[in-house]
Order: sequence, then structure tokens, then C-alpha cells
Amino acid sequence: MSTILEGLYYAESHEYVKVEGEYGYVGITDYAQHELGNVVYVDMPEVDDEVTAGEDFGAVESVKAASDLISPVSGTVVEVNEALNDSPELVNSDPYANWIIKVQLSDPSEVENLMGAEAYKAAIGE
Repeated sequence: MSTILEGLYYAESHEYVKVEGEYGYVGITDYAQHELGNVVYVDMPEVDDEVTAGEDFGAVESVKAASDLISPVSGTVVEVNEALNDSPELVNSDPYANWIIKVQLSDPSEVENLMGAEAYKAAIGE
């Protein structure tokens, strides 16, 4: 059974965003990392890149699959999780502590289009 945290917003594509003020921390869900298996590489954008809700911003590669990362929100990348360059497997150990990008949100209301924890649980059949 996957860990699904209250207070986060979830996309159908299995990314989450944790909103703190004008910023959002974006990563993949516990369900997604379980489905992918051992993560071996995380392709991330550069700081100052723009991301758009519903569009690719990178990819996660595992020993058995590669998956595009779809941004759940729009904004400017203000930080990338540099630890994932050397240790991409951190996504497997705790995907919520090991977010991928930090975004300055251009439209905070976009989170209203995402799922809460209960809706995400239903979407993945848990």
C-alpha cells in the first residue's frame, strides 16, 4: 500500500506538489516510485526554467522503465534537488522528502485542479 500524505496536491500523472506560501515542491508519489522500481536517473530542468501545468519538465529513469515528469503547476524553477544527481535512489527511499524541483508558483489557484489525498487514493485503487 502506498503512502499518501494529507495536505499535498496530486496529479493524475502521479506527481505531487507541496505548497508553502508562493512556492511548490514537486516530486513523484510513493505509488509512482513503487511502479517504476529502482530509480537510476532523474532528468531535471535548470534553475530559472519555466514549467507549465500539464507539460513535461523532465524524466525519471529506473532499471525497468522511463517516465516523463509532468508538472502539476506552472511557474519558475527556483531550485532543483541537487542530491538526486548523485543519488537518484533517494526518490525510492522517501519520495516526499526528496522532491525534484521547487517552483515559484505563477498561478497558485492551479492546485484546485489537482486531487487531494482521498481522491488520489481512489484514483490508484487504494
